[in-house]
Amino acid sequence: MVEQLEKAIDFQPVAEVKHLDFYYSGFHAIKNVNFDIPEKKVTALIGPSGCGKTTLLRCFNRMHDLYPGNRYQGGILVNGVNILAKEVDPIEVRMRISMVFQKPNPFPKSIFENVAYGLRIRGENSRTVLDEKVEDALKSAALWEEAKDRLNQSAYDLSGGQQQRLCIARALVTEPEIVLFDEPTSALDPIATNSIEELMSGLKQKVTILIVTHSMQQAARFSDYTAFMYMGELIEFDKTETIFSQPAQKRTQDYLSGRIG
Repeated sequence: MVEQLEKAIDFQPVAEVKHLDFYYSGFHAIKNVNFDIPEKKVTALIGPSGCGKTTLLRCFNRMHDLYPGNRYQGGILVNGVNILAKEVDPIEVRMRISMVFQKPNPFPKSIFENVAYGLRIRGENSRTVLDEKVEDALKSAALWEEAKDRLNQSAYDLSGGQQQRLCIARALVTEPEIVLFDEPTSALDPIATNSIEELMSGLKQKVTILIVTHSMQQAARFSDYTAFMYMGELIEFDKTETIFSQPAQKRTQDYLSGRIG
């Protein structure tokens, strides 16, 4: 496995996962994971339910800090800084590494204030700056044309697909280095799913994307690299086309063929 992981590294990494272990109290959920995240590419995390995909994803923006008893070992290096270190502010980590969740989760605020939220947390109060950055984020999320005349309306007035794009705009407004997506289309209809997939494919020109998906077809459609996880371990990581056409590990082959799942 180590040989396979080393062979796949032919890119500029934006983040490096080094000997990462994670514990829910006494449960060892992530086990000595090592891989690099390619810059401005889409990397998909696949594997059966309960294999640790979402647990790994949430390590990247310190979401596990919100619950007592959770513990990290090892590191995730972003520009040489271990973002899991105790002296690193998790709030600032979440600005640099944003997250979009499985179900749209707009705040009970206006469309404008939903997008501006992260900027206000950082202390930005200039209306000119807020207007400019909110517009840019909504354009990046392909929502500006639909929302520009409704910015003061409640975010709850938007459709499900629009709400998810609003959450993507909210994630983009702080100009993060990485955006995490946790099954972002599982609660959407096929039309909205296609819209979000097209959006993510375009976003990689600006930002690095790490996505958890249960859909192997989705991973194959638009990710550049794929990591297969099983029982808390990273089994194989390579270019997506290689993973799906010539997987090196038997457990990867068994998962892709439906023999395990």
